[in-house]
Amino acid sequence: MKTVLIVEDDADLRRMFRAVLALAGFDVLEAGDGLDALHVIDAQTPDAVILDLGLPRLSGMSVRQEIAAHAHTRHVPVIIVTGMPGSHDDIDAACVLRKPVSPDKLVDVVKSCIAAGGRGPAAT
Repeated sequence: MKTVLIVEDDADLRRMFRAVLALAGFDVLEAGDGLDALHVIDAQTPDAVILDLGLPRLSGMSVRQEIAAHAHTRHVPVIIVTGMPGSHDDIDAACVLRKPVSPDKLVDVVKSCIAAGGRGPAAT
């Protein structure tokens, strides 16, 4: 069973993501802010991270940089899920999804990014 960390400050959205991914057969970890996300990753390296950019305490971009900076986590695919406006082409992430994200799209992108080892094409 693959483990996915959901890093999202919106508790309702985090619950929905958790339910959808658990039903799809994933083991799900959660963090409500960037700092908690790094603590969870230190305790248990996930197979993928779903990461919101607009997080309290530590931004999603800072979390992404920390994941990329460490040898034991740099291989972990990061799926950015954001409602922030603008182009996100400069983000070094396996996939980028814009909110709102349908449950089916989320599961499909997580599966494809894990299968591609984080080298999958960016999604929208």
